[in-house]
Amino acid sequence: MIVVATENFEVYHDLLAELRERGVSFTTVEPDGELPEETQVVLTAPDDDLDTAPRADGDATSPPGSDADHAADAATSDDPGGLDSGVVVVDPDDPRGAVEEALAISREGNGRTIIGVDPGEQPGIAVCTGGIVVAAFQVPLTEAATIIEREASDASDPLVRIGDGARLRGASIVDDLEDLTVELVDETGTTPSLGSGARGMGDVLAAANIARLSGERIETREIEPTAGEIETIKRRSREASGGDRTIDEALARRVARGELTVEEALQEHRSG
Repeated sequence: MIVVATENFEVYHDLLAELRERGVSFTTVEPDGELPEETQVVLTAPDDDLDTAPRADGDATSPPGSDADHAADAATSDDPGGLDSGVVVVDPDDPRGAVEEALAISREGNGRTIIGVDPGEQPGIAVCTGGIVVAAFQVPLTEAATIIEREASDASDPLVRIGDGARLRGASIVDDLEDLTVELVDETGTTPSLGSGARGMGDVLAAANIARLSGERIETREIEPTAGEIETIKRRSREASGGDRTIDEALARRVARGELTVEEALQEHRSG
């Protein structure tokens, strides 16, 4: 169970909102109160005086036999984790991140953050912690790497898994990611059949499925667009301009690599 132990009203309010939104089982106690026997992780604010040290008799601040009790005992051993590994001090500006960290800890070591990406013009992005989707996005291609890096920034060992379809757009995302472990995943069969009312969710659901599949570790993915891909982009530019103009091959290659959108390429073509 997750326990909220804080006297900071703003942090308390924000944490409860985040936990309730996710349907998470939790309880609240005073920072100096006894922790429930089933405690797995405690959420507290920086200005709270939460006593995580063992007592003189060797007992922890929680009842004997609780998870937090065992964790506190570990704090006195050579194990670097101790009870501190089950305590999350909340950044008041980032309650969501604190809840995600608490969920990862409560899943007992299976809480690695894996970000699945279904590449395309509007990539689907699913952030999974401990096998649970904790955040999802669908953004323009030019924003994808920024979103991925932001979501990975607070994770201890994040992994990005990106589908091998839409290879040019996928390559542009991979090349924009810095200092992240990336796997290229065979995305065959990851897009589910969508029923009534689920239109537009396919890319995000595919990203969640991609996150669950192992892939090949890669560092870069440099791909030159084919002649057919260039012609397709030029045709799209002509359609976007209402038949008024068609971008040249150089601009089409930049669009293929994700450096420009078709609209931006048309603007450059007009101004040139």
